[in-house]
Amino acid sequence: MKRFLLLAVALIASVPAHAAVDVFTCEPEWYALTQELGGDKVKVFAATTALEDPHHVQARPSLIARIRRADLLVCTGAELETGWLPLLLRRSANGNIQPGRPGYFEAASFVTLKEVPQHLDRAEGDVHAAGNPHIQNDPRNIAQVAEALGARLAVLDSANASYYQQRLSSFRSRWQEAMQRWRREAAPLRGVSIVTQHKGWIYLIDWLGLKEVATLEPRPGVPPTSAYLSEVLQRIRSTPTKAAIHAAYQDPRPTEWFASHSDIKGVTLPFTVGGTEGANNLFAFFDDTIRRLLEAAR
Repeated sequence: MKRFLLLAVALIASVPAHAAVDVFTCEPEWYALTQELGGDKVKVFAATTALEDPHHVQARPSLIARIRRADLLVCTGAELETGWLPLLLRRSANGNIQPGRPGYFEAASFVTLKEVPQHLDRAEGDVHAAGNPHIQNDPRNIAQVAEALGARLAVLDSANASYYQQRLSSFRSRWQEAMQRWRREAAPLRGVSIVTQHKGWIYLIDWLGLKEVATLEPRPGVPPTSAYLSEVLQRIRSTPTKAAIHAAYQDPRPTEWFASHSDIKGVTLPFTVGGTEGANNLFAFFDDTIRRLLEAAR
């Protein structure tokens, strides 16, 4: 309790009274979630779009200028932004959003990460030491992050704490209802075998009960050759497989090659909010993902 009170005092001092909380988000999913929870009490900016690889972003001057005035930083963490966020933070000269400060929020800190490596070897490709950071593909993770982010906003802007609590309560109710609906709709996907282009789908696979029988990249982040794709195809010939999936931001050619040389359907999934035309908010993101997978599984 004492620690919470000290945090509250620090946060109250960091945000001007009656001013919108300025939030810098790293990925579209956290932009969308912050909007859901903050409403008209927040001013939210997203550093990336759904058509950009969140691992590889240029720390351009416009981002530095934008992060300098942020009251709250909301990013995935777990090394997803390690190639660009540390540089932005160093150049921001903004003490409120540095790691360890109240204005620094890592979504991955509030969920259990999967695929945590037992040892690190960069020869194995883009491996994250903390575990797989692509947590946004499981709505159960979104629910956990929402609880933590709603609480952080309420403390950061204590004058509007009840407003954030009401927004969180509303979101929680609507999200739980949506998750029940998604569970019913996605029931036919349980046990369906799929091929993935990149090791970015473990949370989606776990949530829906899919079976990942192969990955098209020989190592995470390493583009496959046609010879390697042929090898993978031969390896799974005897396994009935419905879909080969890739994220909207990725080069579709490996998946397209694989689909054109087999009876397996190539599927583009949004991966995050805005990745496809139908995924224009958090709820629609999962609606569209399930719809596309069901179509491929028919």
